[in-house]
Amino acid sequence: MASLPCNARIQLTDTLEQMQQGALMRKVKSKGWKKQRYFKLQDDCMTIWYQSKRTGKTESAFSISDVETVREGHQSEVLQSLAEEFPPERCFTIVFYGRRGNLDLIAGSAEEAQCWVQGLRQLIEVATSMDQRERIDQWIRDWFQKADKNKDGRMNFKEVQRLLKMMNVDMNEDHALRLFQAADKSESGTLEGEEFVLFYKALTERQEVLSLFQAFSEDGKKLTLLELVDFLRQEQQEDEGTEELAMELIDKYEPSETARARHVLSADGFLMYLCSPEGSIFNPRHQGLWQDMTQPLCHYFISSSHNTYLIEDQIRGQSSIEGYIRALKRGCRCLEVDCWDGPNGEPMVYHGHTFTSKIPFREVVSTLGKYAFQASAYPVILSLENHCSMEQQEVLAQQLRDILGEQLLTATIDGRVPTQLPSPEELKHKILLKGKKIGRLEDVLDGPGDEAPDVSDDDNGAEAEEERRRMKKDKESLAQALSDCVVYCKSVSFRGFQEARSHSRPSEISSLAEAKARKLIRDAGNDFVRHNAWQLTRIYPSGMRTDSSNYSPQEMWNAGCQIVALNFQTAGTEMDLCDGLFSQNGRCGYVLKPPFMRDEGTLFNPAEPSTREGPGPVTLTIQVISGQQLPKVANSKDGAIIDPLVRVEIHGVPADQAHQETKYIENNGFNPRWDETLQFQLHVPELALVRFVVEDYDKTSRNDFVGQFTLAFANIKPGYRHIHLLSKDGTSIPPSSLFVHIRIAEPPGPEQD
Repeated sequence: MASLPCNARIQLTDTLEQMQQGALMRKVKSKGWKKQRYFKLQDDCMTIWYQSKRTGKTESAFSISDVETVREGHQSEVLQSLAEEFPPERCFTIVFYGRRGNLDLIAGSAEEAQCWVQGLRQLIEVATSMDQRERIDQWIRDWFQKADKNKDGRMNFKEVQRLLKMMNVDMNEDHALRLFQAADKSESGTLEGEEFVLFYKALTERQEVLSLFQAFSEDGKKLTLLELVDFLRQEQQEDEGTEELAMELIDKYEPSETARARHVLSADGFLMYLCSPEGSIFNPRHQGLWQDMTQPLCHYFISSSHNTYLIEDQIRGQSSIEGYIRALKRGCRCLEVDCWDGPNGEPMVYHGHTFTSKIPFREVVSTLGKYAFQASAYPVILSLENHCSMEQQEVLAQQLRDILGEQLLTATIDGRVPTQLPSPEELKHKILLKGKKIGRLEDVLDGPGDEAPDVSDDDNGAEAEEERRRMKKDKESLAQALSDCVVYCKSVSFRGFQEARSHSRPSEISSLAEAKARKLIRDAGNDFVRHNAWQLTRIYPSGMRTDSSNYSPQEMWNAGCQIVALNFQTAGTEMDLCDGLFSQNGRCGYVLKPPFMRDEGTLFNPAEPSTREGPGPVTLTIQVISGQQLPKVANSKDGAIIDPLVRVEIHGVPADQAHQETKYIENNGFNPRWDETLQFQLHVPELALVRFVVEDYDKTSRNDFVGQFTLAFANIKPGYRHIHLLSKDGTSIPPSSLFVHIRIAEPPGPEQD
């Protein structure tokens, strides 16, 4: 398209030109489903569409910004199943963000496959490195592409009206025509190139940001360096190195070179800053690794997945390697694998006694070896549900050792009996097996495990006898080779906090179903918090959740439980909370618990917030100002414009659980204004998560989900902030955002009354 060319950052290489000419490739869904599709890169170099060879009908299109990565060769189960038929050099897989399924393709030749793989990688690189200004230009191009129905590179008023509806704008015709004519500088009756950009800018003008800008600007046209410093100190609570920050922001976000040279910020630059990571509600300092990683493992919340191999439900769902890849890429650090005897002496992974499909254990381990440390260097715990015979348990142990090699931890880090668990830092790049073990760790370290356990003075004979009986039983059902792979995560049955305190070890771990954990929290909240200060606990969903639904992880975190396993494949509030908690600290999958949950003598009980040491409740005041370019509701009646409202939810200890919402705005998903203030009291702010949800109000049925963003209260930046919304899948949906003002007030001391 001549009028809106491809992104300025993209060098039009032979490869990209070839992709623009298009190629006939096989789209593959299963061994029996292979259909020819015509794939073509659009002129904007950021969109790919494909159509059926038979009908010539355009089937689908996707944006490069939706693509996470491209894998070459037989790198998916579907392509692996076709390995005999098609060589790896003709095969590749396009992997999308979120839960969208992969696209498996077979090119006509190895050269063609290479052309698409290299070209896509080049474009992904550009898409991920775009700055704020380039992103806005890209959105403008995307909208132009969508609305230019006859693809002539210009847009008439009718096409513009269709565009407004697509963009969630309900604007009367006269007003739309005025904007259209003002932008149509050439008076041709159509908008092209720069004219469309002018139209888009007029459409997206932000009155509320302009008023804020003018409140701090003496001449209403620019912010001087000192005026910007005032704004950053007074409103944004930036009190360290504010002048350096102001200079940095001008250099980074001021579009005009002359303004940059004079160290001033224009209204455009001010808006750029507010929409940038520095203007986001999420504290940029907490985005990277910012916590102490040298504490014992049990002092962290650990991102954990349940039945990781399932990508659908628990009864008939497909078991897939993709479940492991997706979880690991999201920073998950505890994975589950259910092993059963398979044919030809090969153990298989699936959900036992159900109709879920099966995958070889060896494939799971290979995938783990390959992807374990791509998103995070910190240890991965493999929770083994072992249903195998002795013979196949030997195979499990052999495959773990052969495939993982050095990555598998098979001995304590210092050769001594641990008095506490090692830290994530000490276990970097290690995979820990969680499972049953014959005898105790000290027996193995002190010599062969055949000797009966020592009976110390304070042990009575009956207890020692019980220990011997247990060891004998384990030896009958557990292969020694597999037992030897378990070091710091020996699975034991939970027999009460008293029993654990007197007989358990830091290297032992209990797994509890959600209902059992809830009962313990209710009956002995403080004991549970203390227990979790020195030993790991894993929580898993009830067996009744055959639809792969999730329980709330928050109540388990409130008691200090570290491994709170969720069905990662199921989107919803529970996974939003999980993503929200673990989106900090470099997304490494470990978040340090607050100090009052790391002390074995703590008095804290989540049911009684007053047991937390520290100042009284914090007041969180949120002014919900406006929304920007909210997406349409998925599967809504074509053209239905949303009536958005914002709900703010606090997830924390029971006393802090709360939600409030704004009124709804009729027919405006494009730039709704609420200007409403919501206020919350947080008694235990260290455990609180804040979830912002946008819904489409419906008076006759349940409101529809539009977008959300969840973060830990500890990561909130006060002041005027944008919240960049995420889809149901947790993927970003730019440029959709909320504009808010946040105030956090610590309680005043009594002497200040």
